[in-house]
Amino acid sequence: MEYNNFVQIFEETEGKKETMFGRRPDGRRVKGIDPIVAITPYVMPMRCDAQVFLKHRADMEVLSRYIRKQKIEKGEKFSYMSIVIAAYVRAVSRNPGINRFIMNKQYYSRNNCSVAFTMLKNPENIDDGETVVKIRFDLTDTIYDVRDRIETAVRENRGVQEKNFLDRLAGGLLAIPGLPTLIVAIIRFLDRYGICPRFLIDELPFHVGMYITNTASIGLHDVNHHIYNFGNVSLFFGLGTTEKVAVVEKGTTRMKRYLPIGITADERVCAGSHYARFFNDMRTYLDHPEKLEQPPEQVLFDCGLEYHEPKLRKEQR
Repeated sequence: MEYNNFVQIFEETEGKKETMFGRRPDGRRVKGIDPIVAITPYVMPMRCDAQVFLKHRADMEVLSRYIRKQKIEKGEKFSYMSIVIAAYVRAVSRNPGINRFIMNKQYYSRNNCSVAFTMLKNPENIDDGETVVKIRFDLTDTIYDVRDRIETAVRENRGVQEKNFLDRLAGGLLAIPGLPTLIVAIIRFLDRYGICPRFLIDELPFHVGMYITNTASIGLHDVNHHIYNFGNVSLFFGLGTTEKVAVVEKGTTRMKRYLPIGITADERVCAGSHYARFFNDMRTYLDHPEKLEQPPEQVLFDCGLEYHEPKLRKEQR
């Protein structure tokens, strides 16, 4: 079969699927993708097929100085994780193609910038259990906006008695033997064809641009966590305990502290050059977090799919 004929048949097939199933609640089909790129989900149909693993060491001395300076000069408090998430949000504003995902072998542009993470109900007692938090960000968010959204979500879900939608859903399903298998299978089917109810998509933490875990909070090293086949997570970041590495500075050897980050990415989402630009941007913001204190001068949206998230009111912070 000639290349041009293959392209025509491929595009016609994609058009029928688009007409049949329409847009998803969490994204819009991306058209005009190079066929060589578009064929990769057929070669690697699941995210676990296409996982690539990266490592990055963020300069912990830079981050610590920034956190200390903010606290002393402005009375602002930051965590390492909030800085990493703020760097992610800003990097997405410059590299919107990173915020794509693949479902049913088709490419979609996500219509939100979202991050999920698992948190302890009670940091003082790990036996009190965990919950998962999902937060949406606006691409114009500053590091202060990101911090406030995170702190608000953590505060609302802190405490053994606080139960969010996912807690209640999981508890209800597990009360009846066999029901979880059936319900999860139904959700997978609906999600595969873009007809999963919006309220489920909005609540489930597996439909986000990035999932992040801070294993340092429980004393573990950084991990390259798997990307879930359930949902459409495209990136997973794992923050670990501090590493000390020997470095040579001005002819003198000393031990330098780093924050290790294990990164797992779905390589099918975009070209390697786009990933490289995205990670270079994140590295810049982690090395210079002060750049995140002001909104970006320009925000780029993938395929013209513009979206916004209202800023928090003062009483919500």
